[in-house]
Amino acid sequence: MLRMDAATASTALLTDRYELTMLQAALRSGAAQRHSVFEVFTRRLPDGRRYGVTAGIGRVLDAVENFRFTPAQLSWLADQQVVDAETLAWLADYRFRGDIRGYGEGECYFPGSPILVVEGSFAEAVILETAILSILNHDSAIAAAASRMAAAAGDRPMIEMGARRTHERAAVSAARAAYVAGFGATSDLQAGFEYGIPTTGTAAHAFTLLHDSERDAFTAQIDSMGRGTTLLVDTYDLTEAVRTAIEVAGTDLGAVRIDSGDLLMLAHRVRRQLDELGAVKTRIVVTSDLDEYAIAALAAAPVDAYGVGTSLVTGSGQPTCSMVYKLVARAASADPDAPLVPVAKRSAGAKASRGGAKWAARRLDGDGVAEAEVVGTGPVPPELRESLLHRELVRGGEIVGREPLSAARERHLRSRNQLPLSATQLSKGEPVITTEYTGG
Repeated sequence: MLRMDAATASTALLTDRYELTMLQAALRSGAAQRHSVFEVFTRRLPDGRRYGVTAGIGRVLDAVENFRFTPAQLSWLADQQVVDAETLAWLADYRFRGDIRGYGEGECYFPGSPILVVEGSFAEAVILETAILSILNHDSAIAAAASRMAAAAGDRPMIEMGARRTHERAAVSAARAAYVAGFGATSDLQAGFEYGIPTTGTAAHAFTLLHDSERDAFTAQIDSMGRGTTLLVDTYDLTEAVRTAIEVAGTDLGAVRIDSGDLLMLAHRVRRQLDELGAVKTRIVVTSDLDEYAIAALAAAPVDAYGVGTSLVTGSGQPTCSMVYKLVARAASADPDAPLVPVAKRSAGAKASRGGAKWAARRLDGDGVAEAEVVGTGPVPPELRESLLHRELVRGGEIVGREPLSAARERHLRSRNQLPLSATQLSKGEPVITTEYTGG
């Protein structure tokens, strides 16, 4: 749960105008109350991705809970003539009273995976589309990049430090998504405050430049933060800075940070120098425009931790997952007992969809390795009942699926570890497992 005023701020206008104009037309036609099922899925993974990562589910639950129209918002909608008086009256009483189920946060997904299923009247479900997609598309893109970076880093800690490279609110959600997918800390204090993510950070080059000498800067930092701090050693001459750092802090210095240059070569050089000075336990942290490829290239280097900024908060070149929110079933009439009818877009090209409310399971082989994503309608085969991926998130409008971020982190690691080893290869390829459809 968020720890900020925005936790209770209305999310109702975080939407596209056509959501409300569709609502108005459906109210007039009498179809607004038809029971409907919407699904969130993606038709393909971004180029270079072998799997996707579900992230932002907790934020979706907060957004759904706070999707309520304030008097000021309703007044503005009236002034702008966005919708008519009848629709405004309906919006004034809006609360989502339906059901939502979906993949657990941190779970891997594939093309066609029904990541989220929103069920209720057409009216109450359709207007959630934009808010849900904006959260899932952003957070899942960041999480996918973070997962690739974490896999490349292995057991070495990862620090998210991209707050200065994106929108201030996007930075907070990016830190959260990165934490779900394997990063251990963030530099962003707001993310730490809202979500309980560990925060870290010491000093930038400006702190060294402020002082009359590098020795003065290191002395001031040690006096303030203790010998366990991390000293930035590449402002001037790297070799001299490392020597000065150990002279000032002693061999118990926590870490040095390298932020520029040939990181592979410099890490070896600094490690050798630290060992010769007796600082064998002093760690080396590297930053400087890292991405998953640079991290993988440093696998053999004596690096102890990575700090990643720009590439992470921009999804490492893939800032969205292209998820869509589609109506897949609706009642034959507004009668509460009317049967559901599967519906689907049948356009030419790659934008066709599959009708019917779906379930999803991940089939494992005899060694516990995932071999297929099975997506179906109708009864679930007995052999797949223990492998179903959906969790109940909202029941009758009440949030029932909240969980701590630690649960999402554990789920992601478990899910990724079930995938074939080729999932974490950085070379381009098809999704690491196929999606199979059953039931129609």
